[in-house]
Amino acid sequence: MRREGKQESSFSEEKEAKRFLSVRSDLTPDEDTLEPVETWPVERLRALQTERLRWTLRHAYERVPYHKLAFDAARAHPDDFEALGDLARFPFTTSRDLRDTYPFTLAAVPRERIVHIRAASAIGERPAVMAYTQKDTDIRRAVLARSLRAAGVRPGWLVHLADGAPGDNPNCGIEKYGCAVMPVFPGQAENDVRLIADFMPEVIIAAPAALLALRDRLRAAGIDPRQSSFKLGICHARFWTEAARAAIEDAFDMHAVAAHGLCGMTGPGGAQECVETKDGLTIWEDHDYPEIIDPRTGRVLRDGEDGELVVTSLTREAMPVIRYRTGEIARLLPGTARTMRRLRGAGLSGEP
Repeated sequence: MRREGKQESSFSEEKEAKRFLSVRSDLTPDEDTLEPVETWPVERLRALQTERLRWTLRHAYERVPYHKLAFDAARAHPDDFEALGDLARFPFTTSRDLRDTYPFTLAAVPRERIVHIRAASAIGERPAVMAYTQKDTDIRRAVLARSLRAAGVRPGWLVHLADGAPGDNPNCGIEKYGCAVMPVFPGQAENDVRLIADFMPEVIIAAPAALLALRDRLRAAGIDPRQSSFKLGICHARFWTEAARAAIEDAFDMHAVAAHGLCGMTGPGGAQECVETKDGLTIWEDHDYPEIIDPRTGRVLRDGEDGELVVTSLTREAMPVIRYRTGEIARLLPGTARTMRRLRGAGLSGEP
């Protein structure tokens, strides 16, 4: 890493020069590294979604009394589901439902099968709980690994998890993909300048504001951020705009893409912007089925229309999620780099 004069790195100038040869290079993943489902014909993907939705609705109805009561009140039975459009007959789940059913009312498996629990809440409120079986956890790791590949990450790279990075413990998915993880824990952000200088990570995962703050700390330490080892920044989409992308890419001379993971999605990599197109979040529709609704009436809107994002899990055992209202405003657009549709909209994956 080239210096302006304050800290010394343990790496030689020759090694540093080699590390910078491919900065801003094409990070498009090789086609033969993609999972087949990522490029299936749309008709085949829709058939898989229909099959998995049918299983999810029956799993929830038969294993979770809360969902059975809600389905019955809406006069919706799993047998009524024959096509994707029939999902609109089933009731929504809200964050209030998650809190009112604390801790395990929505669990569809015995407590002994649950291996991971997430509980998040505002001060003074009951936590909203998400629970996972081992199979659920394995899927979450695989989905995050898929997202890392889509973002442009290469196996063998070092990933720096910066202070302020999206939570939900992405470490295991990063390691599954074949990368090393170097986290900076909350309150220790000042250490990251030395760690970046000495370990030279290729990837940083951080909130956009945290990346721009890091830019300033690097400059204060006499380091030009554009000469850092970073090839790629992955940022949380909730605070993402095209202006933020431009500022980050210019500051670090690296690619910057958005990622998103909501309560109800399959982990922190539930939707990921592809580095080759940078045109919105690809939602992994083989695990999470998205709808856009009118937030006032609940009516399902067509692709391309702005509304509230609703997500239904397709493969979750421990706690199936049925039509979860995320509160996020977005639109669904056709897939580009992948068959799966893209999410764009305020607070998600870029400006309109």
